[in-house]
Order: sequence, then structure tokens, then C-alpha cells
Amino acid sequence: MINALSPLDGRYAGKVKELNEFFSEAGLIRSRVAVEVEWLIFLCNELKLEDAAPLSEQEVASLRKLYTDFQEEFAEEVKDIEKTTNHDVKAVEYFLQKALKTLKREDLISYIHFACTSEDINNLSHAQMIKMGVQKVMLPKLEEVLAALKEFAEAHSAIPMMSHTHGQPATPTTVGKEFKNVGARLFRQIEQLKKAEYLGKINGASGNLNAHVVTYPDVDWPAASRKFVEGLGFTWQRYTTQIEPHDYMAEIFDIFSRVNTILLDFDRDIWAYVSRGYFKQKLVEGEVGSSTMPHKVNPIDFENSEGNLGLANAVFNHMGTKLPASRMQRDLTDSTVLRNMGVGFGYSLIGYKSALRGIGKLQVNEARLNEDLDKNWALLAEPIQMMMRRYGITDAYEQLKGLTRGAEITKDSIQEFVQGLDLPEDAKKRLLELSPSTYIGLANTL
Repeated sequence: MINALSPLDGRYAGKVKELNEFFSEAGLIRSRVAVEVEWLIFLCNELKLEDAAPLSEQEVASLRKLYTDFQEEFAEEVKDIEKTTNHDVKAVEYFLQKALKTLKREDLISYIHFACTSEDINNLSHAQMIKMGVQKVMLPKLEEVLAALKEFAEAHSAIPMMSHTHGQPATPTTVGKEFKNVGARLFRQIEQLKKAEYLGKINGASGNLNAHVVTYPDVDWPAASRKFVEGLGFTWQRYTTQIEPHDYMAEIFDIFSRVNTILLDFDRDIWAYVSRGYFKQKLVEGEVGSSTMPHKVNPIDFENSEGNLGLANAVFNHMGTKLPASRMQRDLTDSTVLRNMGVGFGYSLIGYKSALRGIGKLQVNEARLNEDLDKNWALLAEPIQMMMRRYGITDAYEQLKGLTRGAEITKDSIQEFVQGLDLPEDAKKRLLELSPSTYIGLANTL
């Protein structure tokens, strides 16, 4: 949509379309319909409340089709009702009243939304939206990123690369090990995400089941509340005000914020390596790198990923600190913020897809890597110093500092220094056999 206010609904709409099912307005309405329908079925067929005659199997199936076979026109009908009610949850209630009339079960109209506050429906709807969006879209895409990192790491595990601590030449590593570092960090966050809890409550206007107990005093309402919430696949939240406190949401958003920070860190490093020539990028037919410089092949995928992950974290960080804070028993500031969950997930998804595309284009430039290593024989000052220390040379650091700091160090000067050391011959031999490209420790194995 060329007139869309947000690029998620315009330029990038095709890249986030798989999230629409869960985080769009229609997705929210569908989830609300699902919770309202299941609550009605629970009251009539599970609790068997007096005066609430049970629904037949056919009636249950018909009601469930309202959300399992949810149609866009259902959402539009609810929005039309909302124009009159000026209340989005009440509009869903009226939509379901019409469905009961169609089934000729007007006797149950008073049990739609029974004893519920809007947040009883909303919190469970939001839990469903987040859980489905994470499990069906976000986690699979993160697994793809992890697999790409793993494949690249294993394919290039033995290729030596000079490290750059503080931006300066430092102890060598390998290309594969650096990719593995990122993958290990990402794996840990993904495992936490898989274990995340999704909490829900259904306990009335201030969390005390007040109306429930007055109308049906013989029902064990805490047990019923727990059974219903767990039946929807969520962890029961026993203690609430009018709203579920959203702490679990903050936990999940914080995990995504950490995931995004890890990948943003990766994006920046790859950008720097590309600028140093350590990586080349596969050419894409027809792609333009610069409007005026035809030679350029820019690391645009990693730049795009970095920018979108930053936007995602701005949203997630706000949600993580804002949502758990609510004035006394209820205020509405969470309501408008929660409508932007899809924004955080949408920008994250674009970031993951861009990073994947970038990884797919990377080619290791071994010649450039070796060139940097060959220019930096001073990197061997570390192993030489450690060998000197092992054999009791107390001023090892000072000797190497005098040799290497500010001086141009070559293979010949390093080997000449080693030859003059008072070391056992086997120790000298190990040092003389070293080069910057072979001084990689266990990076290949790791």
C-alpha cells in the first residue's frame, strides 16, 4: 500500500504477512471470539451451570467454526458493531449474540461474557496471539538463522582470521569460530524462548471472582478458572487486579530484545569485516549498489537487519518496562500499547530475514585474511612470552614489549628473537614453527 503510514503495512508488507494472522486487528478479533466461545462452552458443558442448558455437539462445532474458520467479513461485522458500541470487546459479544440467535439458542445469550470484565477476554486473547506468533512464525525463522550460522561456521571452521580487540590486531581466531560464537549466544536465547510461559486469568473486574461467587456460590471458582485457562494452553495466573500483570509478556519481549541485540552485534561485525575485505558478497543480477558508483556491492542486508532490529528493540524495550506497570487496579495505558505488539515482531522478522539473506551472499576472501595475518607477525609476541614465562624468564613481558611495541615486526625479526632465547630446543622448535595463520589455538575444534 503506497499510502500506508507504516512501512510494515507498505514497503515491507510482503515480508511480514505471516504475522498478520495473529497481530492484525482481525487477528485480535479472532482471538477474542475464540475466548468468548470457549468460555460459553465451558460454562454450559463443563461447569453445567444451573439455567445454562448444555450445547449439543453440533452447536459446539458451529460456534467453534466462528474462529477456526474465521472470515474477514466476521471482523468487518464486529468493527461495524463497534461503531455503535464504541467498545471493541462488547462488539464481539453482540456478534456472538447474533450467532446464538442463528442457532436458536437465545436462552444462552445472557451467558456470553458471563461474569467477565473485558480484560478476562483480552488477556487470554493477547496470550494466544503472542504464543501463536512466536511458535508459528518467530521461532521457526530464528531456527533458520541459527542453522545458517551453524552451516557457515562448520564450512569455514579452519580458515584463520586475525582478531581485532579494541580495533587493533590481536590473537588470531578462525572465521568459523566467530560465527559459532554468535550461534551459541543465539541458541541460548532460543532455548529460553521455547521454555517461556504464557499466563492468563479469568477472575472478574478486580481479580477476586466477586460476581461469580454471588451468582453461583456453590461453584469452586478458583478451580474452574484454573481449568479454563490451562485448557486454553496457558499457565494460570491466580493473583491479579483487573488485568493480568503482563510480567510474562515483559519476559518474552526481553528475550526477543536480547536475540535482536545479539544479531545486531553480528550485523555490525560483518559490516566491518566486509569493509576490510575479509568477506566478498555474491552478486545479485540487476541489483544496484550505488546510484552513482557502479562498482559498489554494499552490505545492505546487514545494514537493513541492524536498522530494523534497532526499531524492534525500541518497541520491545518500551513494552517490557511499561506493560507491568498499571495504576492501582486498572488503567488503559496498556491497551493502546499492546496493539503494537505486531510492530515489534514485524521489525524483528524483517531483521532476521535480512540477516539470512546477507549470510547467504557471503564469501570468505582467504587471500585478504592471509594478507592481514602475514603483515602482523607481532601477534606471536603472546605465545613467545608465555613460553618464556614457563621456563622462568621473569622479564618476558618487558622483553617482548621492547621488541614489538611501535616497531615493524617481520617473520625474520621474530625468529631471530626466538633463536636468542635461553629455552629448551623443543620449546624453540614449537615457537619457530608458528605463524600468525597457525596460531589459532583450538578455534577449529571449538
